Amino acid sequence: MNEFQVPKLTKLYYSIGEVGDIFQVNTSLLRFWEKEFNFDIAKKNQKGNRLYSVKEIERIRQIYQLVKVEGYTLEGAKKRLNRVSKAIKNPPSSEQSELIAQLESIKDRLIALKTL
Repeated sequence: MNEFQVPKLTKLYYSIGEVGDIFQVNTSLLRFWEKEFNFDIAKKNQKGNRLYSVKEIERIRQIYQLVKVEGYTLEGAKKRLNRVSKAIKNPPSSEQSELIAQLESIKDRLIALKTL
């Protein structure tokens, strides 16, 4: 499966318009995802405009990847992000890792068949 790559980020903060351009989406979609996925933008300028950090842009990339590239529903994307977050906090055993790898392989094959 293709993974969306963010171009090299050289600044500390990016405006909502710049982030929209990176992902080629409307700024309204970014604001919607912000509400829907319950994440706050840590920094705003004096006018109240959002300023996205590299960390926040990575979170948006994950959402974009799941929703726009892989075709997840919003609920499915939320569940997937929660699972990933839990897996990082509680890494699986080697037996579980093997099973996960097998299941992901099956999933990739099914997706490939679906796109034929």
